[in-house]
Amino acid sequence: MGRNLVSDRRFLFLQGPHGPFFHQLGRMLRLAGAEVWRVGFNQGDRAFWFDADSYIPFRDSQDQWPARFTALLAQKQITDIALYGDTRPIHAQAIKIAKARGVTVHVFEEGYLRPYWITYERGGSNGNSRLMEMTVASMQEALAHSDVDVPEAPAHWGDMRQHVFYGALYHYFVMLRNGEYRNFRPHRALPVTREFQLYFRRLLLMPALWADRVISTTRIKTGGFPYHLALLQLEHDSSFQMHSPFSSMSEFLELVIEGFAEGAPGHHHLVFKAHPLENGQVPIRRQIKELARAHDVTGRVHYVRGGKLAQLLDHARSAVTVNSTAAQQVLWRGLPLKVFGDAVYAKPEFVSTQPLAEFFAAPARPDTRAYRDYRDYLLETSQVAGGFYSSRGRRQLLRQIVDLMLAPQDPYDALKSGKAAPRQQLRIVT
Repeated sequence: MGRNLVSDRRFLFLQGPHGPFFHQLGRMLRLAGAEVWRVGFNQGDRAFWFDADSYIPFRDSQDQWPARFTALLAQKQITDIALYGDTRPIHAQAIKIAKARGVTVHVFEEGYLRPYWITYERGGSNGNSRLMEMTVASMQEALAHSDVDVPEAPAHWGDMRQHVFYGALYHYFVMLRNGEYRNFRPHRALPVTREFQLYFRRLLLMPALWADRVISTTRIKTGGFPYHLALLQLEHDSSFQMHSPFSSMSEFLELVIEGFAEGAPGHHHLVFKAHPLENGQVPIRRQIKELARAHDVTGRVHYVRGGKLAQLLDHARSAVTVNSTAAQQVLWRGLPLKVFGDAVYAKPEFVSTQPLAEFFAAPARPDTRAYRDYRDYLLETSQVAGGFYSSRGRRQLLRQIVDLMLAPQDPYDALKSGKAAPRQQLRIVT
């Protein structure tokens, strides 16, 4: 794309991932010839945007946001908006208004194939993604235009420490330095002070959590019993709240343990694996113990704090989840999978439709060939190598993402038309 066309692009950034990624992305877009502004809703947003001239504070009450956003689109002649996560109220309202005015919406999310990829889509992500309406057959047809050659990455969380650090730092600014943004209301029900405490506590307890995780995982791996995995998510996660039938994690725990007690053979076990960022706000371990006792499966139900999923998947019989992206690792290994919420991978070729008790008794396996085609499609479209939080991950991501944002077509349409941009090969340093 020539510079004369890029100079007509005017980007408005809303809230992004914790840390400096959005600032670096904005700087790169300016170097390409575009104009960039950033709306900040609290001091955490302000702290990571280092260009005062392009920063626009929003200090009013949230009910004034739609009018203010509409005015900004007109005043700045905005052609594109960029944001992280599409379900928080300020983003959902902005997306609706932007689409009605023909403004391109760039949505960033954690990778559907995390941790070595992030997700970039236009219009919406997760339950609002275009992937929800696509069939595997249509993906296979589009792949005929591409020569896929992406090496497999190990199941390793490459920037978890940085993710937790920036999360704690962000909430510090919002909790203690937010005087100019007194009308700010977080999109999560959890108070900012409590969220900061939980992030900070997790940073301090990382060595102890690691030790607990290693002990629990070793007991399961050396236990000599067949087991099924239940992949947990954060209760406040947008996919859990907006794209599932559950209002709390407790409902999911009870459903799974009840189905396991009813259908699984007596010598099988059930392992609940916590999300790597689980902060202890919900007393999951205690609830699991109480439910196991109530359904007479005490001793057959286990809980593991975060950690590498691969170590547990190596010997698992099947997995169940609401709609965790970690389920992609389950499907990659060809293991049976039961899903309860809306998910981009919940295609009939991959996901079991059996009742839960029947699934635990004799789970149906996925079509692994179809899943590999689906996975290749994602790697050629919405999955971009790199990460939001570590400096190395951001550098790798920025080498590719600006060209994707400036391209006339979104990645899905570009692949379909045979005009997909070449991707950088993923190189893993271990």
